[in-house]
Amino acid sequence: MATSSKIGGEVGEVRANIDINNLNHYLMDHVPQVKAPVGVKQFKQPGRGKQFVLRKKPSGQLLSKTAHQIEREFKMLHAIHQHNTAPSTTEDQRVPVPEPIALCEDNAVIGTPFYIMEFLDGRIFTDVRMLEIPPEDRKECWLAAVQALVTLSSLDPLAIGLGNFGPHTSYFPRQIKSLSRVSVAQSQAVDVDSGKAVGPIPRFDDMVAWYSKNLPDESKTGLRIVHGDYKLDNLIFHPTENRVIGILDWELCTLGSPLADFANLTMPWSMDAERVKTRMGDRIKHATLLRGFKNTTEDVPISFASLEREYCQRMNLPYPLDDLKFVRSWMLFRLAVITQGIAARVALRQASSENAHINAQMFPFFGEMAISVLEDEGIKVGHQAKL
Repeated sequence: MATSSKIGGEVGEVRANIDINNLNHYLMDHVPQVKAPVGVKQFKQPGRGKQFVLRKKPSGQLLSKTAHQIEREFKMLHAIHQHNTAPSTTEDQRVPVPEPIALCEDNAVIGTPFYIMEFLDGRIFTDVRMLEIPPEDRKECWLAAVQALVTLSSLDPLAIGLGNFGPHTSYFPRQIKSLSRVSVAQSQAVDVDSGKAVGPIPRFDDMVAWYSKNLPDESKTGLRIVHGDYKLDNLIFHPTENRVIGILDWELCTLGSPLADFANLTMPWSMDAERVKTRMGDRIKHATLLRGFKNTTEDVPISFASLEREYCQRMNLPYPLDDLKFVRSWMLFRLAVITQGIAARVALRQASSENAHINAQMFPFFGEMAISVLEDEGIKVGHQAKL
């Protein structure tokens, strides 16, 4: 059973600078599915009438060429949608994604490339505890999130036309190389008012060296689609049923190890509840996704063991997964790089999110959590200890 009140998916005034007249002219000429003229809102409060979603790049010069690639996001959604609608695809093989409708790569229309996709009306949980619904529903929803991920991870990217979407080499070495380079650039971003640099992630060099020497064996899972930011608030659940109807926010998608998405989904179980409270204090009230389920039973919707068993059973992998030690730490380190990027955009006054200033303060904390995952397993970073 689900509550009848609206959960997530609200809209409000647009913070990004969008030329609505240009957008409407483009829609009239190129997108007959959308009846222009249209109004534009940013997700915050309930909307009415026929709705579509517009995804665009942030304005201004970007520090990373690999971030905010909405063109790749559209290509991925298009390939999966083609798979979903193929006559040979069974219902349990369909990956829940919105239908992509049109891609515009012309900067002259609204200032940046953008695409338009189907709007899915459902529940988006912005708090991983899911306090809006009964305990049994929370368990079912988390298991449904794993099930949707496995459906995605079971796809053969070559079979759906994504053979050239990304490199076929091992995922984690690529990630270490590219994100290390990005992090160095972000750390050097200087605040336009204070003149102070963003600064590095805690023990950055030690962590990068450890990851490079303790890589998982990716041959166990093979080359798969990696969503790149698979987490609870990027999922839309059916309005009344405990199943996923849409996976959103594909801008970091690539080919690689599916374990990355599972570790990202289950990140709350990698963070110690007391450390979160001690470090974040009152700021946790403004960051509902920042919850630690490790070493606590308070408001934990389901055990990590239950999620890992479900994942292993559906993926036909041995339980438990030894490589998860590395992957769970790496995904926290990666989140440190991502939130460091938010800090860099805040410093350059390029961030549009309402919570950007709060998120910008979190990257040192996520770096510390990445270290603690390994230390809790008895692994000493900076030494020659192995998994």
